[in-house]
Amino acid sequence: MNKTSNAARIPLVIGALLGSMALSACAPLLLGGAVVGTTLMVTDRRSSGAQVEDQGIELKALTRIREAVGERGHISVTSYNRLVLLTGEVQSEDDKAAVERAITRIENVKSTVNELLVGGSSSLTSRSNDTIITSKVKASFLDAGDMPGTAVKVVTERGTVYLMGRVTEREANRAAEVARGVGGVTKVIKVFEPITEAELADLSPKSVPKK
Repeated sequence: MNKTSNAARIPLVIGALLGSMALSACAPLLLGGAVVGTTLMVTDRRSSGAQVEDQGIELKALTRIREAVGERGHISVTSYNRLVLLTGEVQSEDDKAAVERAITRIENVKSTVNELLVGGSSSLTSRSNDTIITSKVKASFLDAGDMPGTAVKVVTERGTVYLMGRVTEREANRAAEVARGVGGVTKVIKVFEPITEAELADLSPKSVPKK
């Protein structure tokens, strides 16, 4: 998939897999997944090395995107297992392409999904609603009880929910189904890395035989 205003100044947010932390008041970028805790590393289906690389990709994106388009627009960068999702808004098709080129030149980036919209930046109200939707989707995954909520990363932009993670086709379809049932969600886009049921079995914790 390669779906590669006035300047907006918004807080720099470096998001953990289950949250975000405001760091600055004048940067137009959002990073999703740059902080990874020990517990998340244990339950995450990425290798610990991939998680660290994803952090590095998102941090390097700050500099690369500023060099490419300055502070024009509102851009969110989320890296999962070296696949980079770009969401938000830019001022022109040239800026959209420039951002993608900047990201693809970052070391360890495997591929990009460019969902940047050409147009005016979203309002703070819209972004707040997106944060609420993301929280609701995550909670719905946990409530469902039949899917690995911690294995799916949720990104919301203008009511559109993007789902990332290493999942089987069965899990991908179930995650999309649950997300579509959340109030405020206008569209669900799957940005998953598919794995087989056999690969899933290898990733699942093995029970230790009792002595």
